[in-house]
Amino acid sequence: MGQIWSEQAKFQSWLEVELAATEAQCILGRVPPEALATIKAKAAFEVSRILEIEAEVRHDVIAFLTNVNEHVGDAGRYIHVGMTSSDVLDTGLALQLKASVVLLRQELDHLADALRTLARAHKDTVMIGRSHAIHGEPITFGFKVAGWLAEVVRNQERLARLERDVSVGQVSGAMGTYANTDPEVEAITCRILGLVPDPASTQVIARDRHADYVQTLALVGAALERFSTELRNLQRTDVLEVEENFAKGQKGSSAMPHKRNPIRCERISGLARVLRSYTVAALENCALWHERDISHSSVERMMLPDCSATLHFMLREMTEVVNGLGVYPANMVRNLNVYGGVVFSQRVLLALVEGGLAREEAYRIVQRHAHAAWNTEGGDFRANLEGDPEVMARLNPDQLEACFATELHQANLGVIWDRLGI
Repeated sequence: MGQIWSEQAKFQSWLEVELAATEAQCILGRVPPEALATIKAKAAFEVSRILEIEAEVRHDVIAFLTNVNEHVGDAGRYIHVGMTSSDVLDTGLALQLKASVVLLRQELDHLADALRTLARAHKDTVMIGRSHAIHGEPITFGFKVAGWLAEVVRNQERLARLERDVSVGQVSGAMGTYANTDPEVEAITCRILGLVPDPASTQVIARDRHADYVQTLALVGAALERFSTELRNLQRTDVLEVEENFAKGQKGSSAMPHKRNPIRCERISGLARVLRSYTVAALENCALWHERDISHSSVERMMLPDCSATLHFMLREMTEVVNGLGVYPANMVRNLNVYGGVVFSQRVLLALVEGGLAREEAYRIVQRHAHAAWNTEGGDFRANLEGDPEVMARLNPDQLEACFATELHQANLGVIWDRLGI
């Protein structure tokens, strides 16, 4: 990813645009074939030389063209004919954006594979589900991971769409009116480059496309933050249901030798904030003066490489976390059964209603026993129920036993597995 956004790659994309446009002019009979052959054979640049010229002329595209013409010689007069700087800048940028999305899609595919494997392995690993950070009812760890996978699948679709939306070029000249260039030059140039012409560019490609790029990357980053935040919570000492891999020789604290911290997930959470912060700048870049200004340019030179590299790193980091994740089913069972299985209160409530009690009365009884267990050290919800004659008059031992089974909570998970192809 760093290579895609290097100065060398930027100027190379500009050169590809210029060569494609010159080839288009040749196809239309406006550039001699021998001149095109010379240009293709000799066209080159040096980043250091471009920067040296730019220091004098204060214009990056002019500096670039000057350096290229130093290599090409007289045939260079056929380069950049009828074009404006933004034709080169924006079309070249489109090539970088497209290449960037291709890499991001590859990394997201790797994460999807890792999550699919983890979900498959833990489809039946029972744990407690939580709402408001409070114990709710049983789920499985595989079910939790399947929810993450579903979001990754949506992001795969988003990135596929994004690759199409950023693959847009322009060779429409000053103001975008084609006054000094033929629209067919644009069509051929874009076809050579694997892009499509912008349907109505001004002197620049409208910045809603670039804002879409940044917002989509931030949305993918938000998903990674959701996963990492959950893993951080599940690694807490008093929970410890999962744990980041702790490498041999790794140290968690300069002062406390026992520490095993979820540093990679914390890193992902922090970087997601960086991605989100760029969405404001990307949206503000949309409102340019008239047919163009360059207030967007300085922002994009920082924002687009940074967003791309940041998300690329985050995806790799999350995939490695998932592949190396420690999962502790015994701790999940322990946490599930705290206070004698209070999390099965709904099943007891429904069983009592089926046994003939009014719902309000059943709720009052079950809540009383659940809270008594919750508020007592070593409290035992099930034992409280078994000691209540009113409960046992409605439920026999087998019926009460069934209330504390997890099979019901797992019975329909196959539907989700089928939807996701796990």
